Amino acid sequence: MSDTLIRYVVDERGIARIVLDDPATRNALSDDLLDELLARLVQARDDDDVRVVVLTSADERVFSSGGNLKAFADENPVIEKYAGLARFPRLYELLGGLGKPSVCAANGDVLAGAFGLALACDLIVAKEGVRFGCPEINVGVFPFMISALIFRSVPRAKANELMMTGELITAEEALGLHIVNKVVPAAGFDAEIDHLTGRIASRSPLLMRLGKQSLDATRDLPLREALSHLQSQLALAFTTEDIKEGVAAFREKRAPEWKGR
Repeated sequence: MSDTLIRYVVDERGIARIVLDDPATRNALSDDLLDELLARLVQARDDDDVRVVVLTSADERVFSSGGNLKAFADENPVIEKYAGLARFPRLYELLGGLGKPSVCAANGDVLAGAFGLALACDLIVAKEGVRFGCPEINVGVFPFMISALIFRSVPRAKANELMMTGELITAEEALGLHIVNKVVPAAGFDAEIDHLTGRIASRSPLLMRLGKQSLDATRDLPLREALSHLQSQLALAFTTEDIKEGVAAFREKRAPEWKGR
């Protein structure tokens, strides 16, 4: 598998940066790029030294243009296309079950399938001037694969408007809809991402993993079932050394030394 479409680096704090780098297609979510992205996310998931995953783009104008339109209209058998589309749910589910926080550093326009990719992350930080949306309907396609993510993140009326008109929204509009966490000027964007991810990386990776797993397991459960699951997970957290260390460090006004157990 070629590594030319994705750049991957982990720093000394455990922050893994996954950088989409296919300028010829504006980081279109082709099968090859998705395969590399899935592989890198699995690598980050399985690496105990990784504490946070950042998704971003080497192109400061476009984070990703979304699905590969050429593949939509090619002559490959429908059964092959159907099998290929399985990459998208695998990707979104992998982000949900990563066990580590994920941050979409939206330094360029986030379009179509990439909008779903961003929404599957835990946090989204957008650079001023960036746009979000699902323009698929403009070329005769409906955003099937990301509609479930949109409906879980965007108010219903606005979600319908985005999917049915293909119009894009600004980063500021996305902030007003609580789609993104922050909008940052270009000059301070990289510093903000570094500060945010550094703060997250400084937390207990064990408790963060337990929390992430609980969020993934309970987000679609009825309230009674969700609370039962969460009660058991909190009881499990009480057995860890990290929770004792965190409380002790707080009382002693010092930085905690996480044990990971």
